[in-house]
Amino acid sequence: MTKVLAWLGGVGADPDDDLETRKRKALLVYLAVLIWPISLLWGALYLALGAPSGVVAFGYFVVSVASIGLFARTRNFELLLGIQLLDITLAPTLSMWPTAGFLSSGAVGLWGILGPMGALVFGSVRSGIRWFALFALAFLGAGLAGELTGGLAQLPRWFSTTMVALNVIVGGAVVITLLAVFAQQRQDAQDRAETLLLNILPRSIADTLKAKPQTIADSFTSASILFADVADFTPMAEHVSPVRLVQMLDQLFGHFDALAEQYAVEKIKTIGDCYMAAAGIPTPRADHARVLGLLALDMLDAVRQQGAVGSLGFELRIGINSGPVVAGIIGRKRFLYDLWGDAVNTAGRMQTEGIPGRIQITRATYELLKDEFVCEPRGRVTIKGKGEMETWYLVARRASATAAVSVADRLPAS
Repeated sequence: MTKVLAWLGGVGADPDDDLETRKRKALLVYLAVLIWPISLLWGALYLALGAPSGVVAFGYFVVSVASIGLFARTRNFELLLGIQLLDITLAPTLSMWPTAGFLSSGAVGLWGILGPMGALVFGSVRSGIRWFALFALAFLGAGLAGELTGGLAQLPRWFSTTMVALNVIVGGAVVITLLAVFAQQRQDAQDRAETLLLNILPRSIADTLKAKPQTIADSFTSASILFADVADFTPMAEHVSPVRLVQMLDQLFGHFDALAEQYAVEKIKTIGDCYMAAAGIPTPRADHARVLGLLALDMLDAVRQQGAVGSLGFELRIGINSGPVVAGIIGRKRFLYDLWGDAVNTAGRMQTEGIPGRIQITRATYELLKDEFVCEPRGRVTIKGKGEMETWYLVARRASATAAVSVADRLPAS
């Protein structure tokens, strides 16, 4: 059965199809094949009692099989969809006329509703409405014609009532299947949109935008900002192919993204070969400087020769500053959650005026980290646009702090 399903799912598949297209093609083929045995059984039952509408059921089967064969040759999904929708919409509804109308035919025309349902699942709302109009016209027209003319054959009452029940139950089951597929497609689309939005914005900001589109701007009295830049990147880029260059940056920043997630730090953006992150926004936290310090140290470890991305041969300049910032969203297209303020500009200067392989921090950050981290004074440095500033290098966590955390981790939970 698994091999059969795999083979059916590959009918009409094109190597250039994306995943979504392949799933839609396979689903339509599965649904068409699912109805084949039902149409053969229905046709045999009606013919056994002398109702010519059984021929219509067999005709439906022949057209459906032929369309799948044509699809396997042409890979034209739109053509397959059109034939299948027309087949399932008209065959059951028109077969009510030779069997004397709505109830005498066992309400077989109800199967025609699968046409508009299929149009909704595989097409659009507008397409579904058009197909429903065709279904309603065919259903009412064939049913009334059978009622008025008496059809070509009269079926026993027990058979008609039994077929009403079967057509409602079996047809309803197929309708529910289509609705379930439609609901799942909608949920999958929402999940993809949610994931994409969360890759752009912090969750709290995304939730606010989804609830009520508005201008978002917040002020934070204390946060920390980190900039990490690849040293001598421009000369290196001149000797690397564009594809390889993007792959290298993707590998580097992908690892940084994992570290940022590990420390619950917000990645703000990448600017060329520079990575920007912040802590304390959009959710304030007292340890914002500490987590960025840990992130920065892990970043340096990662690019060292034996580090997780050491094979890339990159060297980093990292700068961190702490202070008040303003955060918000700008733009209407490709919008961005960004930070503004002197604290942000100063953090950028700490990176640009730093030394490769070192983490330069301001006094504001030093005061927040000095008890837990080893910091080496750099002295007073002339910073562009800021004048002389006293800065430090963040070197490592203090052994006592590391040991304290290690002991706390081993203590049993209270």
